[in-house]
Formats: sequence, C-alpha cells, structure tokens
Amino acid sequence: MDRSENRRKPEKPDVLPSTALAYLDRNYWDKRFAQEEHYEWFKDYSHFRHIVLQHIKPQSSVLELGCGNSQLCEELYGDGITELTCIDLSPIAVEKMKQRLINKGYKEIKVLEADMLDLPFEDGCFDVVIEKGTMDVLFVDSGDPWNPHTATVEKVMKMLHEIHRVLKPEGIFISITFGQPHFRRRFFSHPEFTWSVEWNTFGETFHYFLYILKKGQRSSESEECGEKICIPSISLYHDELEGEDYLFRTNIDEMESWK
Repeated sequence: MDRSENRRKPEKPDVLPSTALAYLDRNYWDKRFAQEEHYEWFKDYSHFRHIVLQHIKPQSSVLELGCGNSQLCEELYGDGITELTCIDLSPIAVEKMKQRLINKGYKEIKVLEADMLDLPFEDGCFDVVIEKGTMDVLFVDSGDPWNPHTATVEKVMKMLHEIHRVLKPEGIFISITFGQPHFRRRFFSHPEFTWSVEWNTFGETFHYFLYILKKGQRSSESEECGEKICIPSISLYHDELEGEDYLFRTNIDEMESWK
C-alpha cells in the first residue's frame, strides 16, 4: 500500500462559533484570523466575476470593506485592478493580509486597520467600494427582519453614509450578500442617498445577491426596476449551501414562516 494513503490531511482549525452572536465580537475575529489562513463567504470570485467586471475598470480606485482573509483583492488584482485598498477591524487580519500580499509580490495593494462605520478617508476618493458578507454581520442580532432593532438600523445607515461619502460623484457600491431585496431596499433606497439600486443573483439552486448602487444616478425608474425581478424563495436544504454561510441568515423559524 502506498504510504501516502496513510497520511492524514492537516486538520482545519475549528473556527465555527457556538452562536451567530459571536460574529459581533472583535475578539472572536482576532482568534479566528490567528488560526485560519483563508475563507470565502458567499462563494469565491469566480462565481460573480462576470458581473463585477462590468462595473470595475482597470483604472478604478477600489476600497474593499472587511477583507478578513478573503482572496477577493488578489483576484481583482489578477484582473488588472491594481489601485486597491483593503480594510478590516481586526489587526491580526490586517497584518496577515499584508504579509500574504507581500509574499505574492502584490506590493501596490494597501491594507489598513479601520472601521467601516468611520472610514479614515476623504470625501469622494474611491471609484468603487465593495463588500462581501461584511454588512451581513450587522444583521446578526437584528431581530424581526421586517422591522430590525433600532441599533441595527443605525449601524447599517452609518455604514452606508460612510460608503456614500467616500465614493466619487459617479462611484459605485457593490454589495454581495444573503440579504434579499425586500429587506435591503429600505436601506439602499433611503432618500438621503443619491444612488440608483439594481441587483443580480448568482449561485445555482441557492442564491446570493449582488447589488450595484450607482451614485448620482437615482431616479424613480431605477427605484422600481427591481420589482420586476423574481426573488428566489429561501431554502436551507440545497447541496450548494456550504460552510457556515447559513449562520449569517436570520432565525430559521422566521424564515420558514416566509415560505
């Protein structure tokens, strides 16, 4: 027998939290990033690359929120988008990301420790802001999805205000999420924002949403366009559901009542 068959694969660190509320704890993320080298929330870049590249050009200045240990910035860099800035609240994630990018020779990508609710950038300095699963953390303890807690609403609005502020006059915000349009549009379409709102889905039987918000292009027509799109029903029983993505979803009992 080949000796290689007896070799055990390295065990993956146990980073799954005992409760979804752990996602709101900075210490949880520090401990996780100290153990885990890479994880992709909501599928990897290959699943939505065809949508993203319609809106991000090689000359675009791009800000990624909550980079964690994702490879999103590296994938964008590989597609010729080199003016990239990544931020995360975890100093451990930031340092590990910096080292990983240096080791790969991606010296142009900036990685900073920063809070997405209080971005350390001047007004109108990015062409694109992108986040993948980062906003979803704010909804972990939101209560009724139709009527979220006041604290959740305040944090989400603060995040969106900061994104809107740092975008250039015709900048684009890309949000990749579990959040369905009937829950996210109340935030995205708030009258304080000047962006239009549209979305796409990706995934096969289990759908994720990719929102495109274009600053300075808001109109009554754009606000209504999404209503024409059929929203996939919620299901937790597809083979495509993997890893811990489901923990970002709302209470299972509540979801069952929506079907």
